[in-house]
Amino acid sequence: MAVGASLALAGCGGDAKVEADAVPTTIDIAENPNGGSFRLLTYNVSGLPVEISDGRPDVNLPVISPLLNDYDLVLTQEDYDWWKPDGLASTVDFVNYHGRLRASATHEYQSPQHPGPKAVGVDLASRPDLELGDGLGILSNLSVDGDERIPWAGCFGGFDQSDGGKADCLAMKGFQVADLTLPNDAVVHVYNLNAEAGSNVRDQELQAADYDQLAKHILANAKGEAVIVAGHSNLYLDGTVAASSDGQDGRIWKAFLDQTGLTDACHAGSCDDGTLLDRVLYRSGRGVQLEATSQELRTDRFVDVDGEDLSGNPPVEVGFSWRPEKG
Repeated sequence: MAVGASLALAGCGGDAKVEADAVPTTIDIAENPNGGSFRLLTYNVSGLPVEISDGRPDVNLPVISPLLNDYDLVLTQEDYDWWKPDGLASTVDFVNYHGRLRASATHEYQSPQHPGPKAVGVDLASRPDLELGDGLGILSNLSVDGDERIPWAGCFGGFDQSDGGKADCLAMKGFQVADLTLPNDAVVHVYNLNAEAGSNVRDQELQAADYDQLAKHILANAKGEAVIVAGHSNLYLDGTVAASSDGQDGRIWKAFLDQTGLTDACHAGSCDDGTLLDRVLYRSGRGVQLEATSQELRTDRFVDVDGEDLSGNPPVEVGFSWRPEKG
């Protein structure tokens, strides 16, 4: 999340619409305890106020909305649905973006609005620049229960970005947890995340701390059970990219995978793009064997008529198959 120090109005025009074939959902709606498949989408929708955005979320979010119906499980980031009362964000059209994104979504389960800083233990005195919620959301046609919001223990960067920060302290960034129940009653713990941005020394320290915090939550709350983790990693796995801090991002990622026993779904497609920030991880667990059968960066569907992305971050689509655990 990188924002400017003010919300000065910026006028721009243009319409957006999509011309693309629909992607059929694959979930077996009739409850089948013997296994099935489903299609997941993780999407950073770039829902920052248009006044400070590189794109047009006010125009594009309503276009994105019906496209989400082609997926069984959708995890969104930067879909902000809480803002500081009487804060800067509350004075602009931004407060309508969440409703526009979900206006045409028909998923049976849609996670509720962020409960606010007090409910998740964020101390406003320690975050004087806080303006926004965590921007995380889950939509699902599968049975999903719970909506736990865990903010990262630390953050770096406020309105003044002269210190090299990416304004992460303006939002309650962290991870969201819900439990998906399959037709055979096996539980998959679903984690939706948006990690610390930036690549300076303090950002790197916090990124390492974020993933350690997430790993410890998984180890404590999903021991021996199936897990899906998806979202905006903010880690560059290509060690030659300057933002990877000489490969430190890759080391953080490897440590997280080693701690949790998760597998990157990119192996079902291609893991060659080390600059991809949006990722999906998974593991099998008690009662269920999960397998990623496909992964695709959807640069074709979520674009306007000029071929421009509807968000600054093309979504990642992953096909999953599941079956009851053997034995």
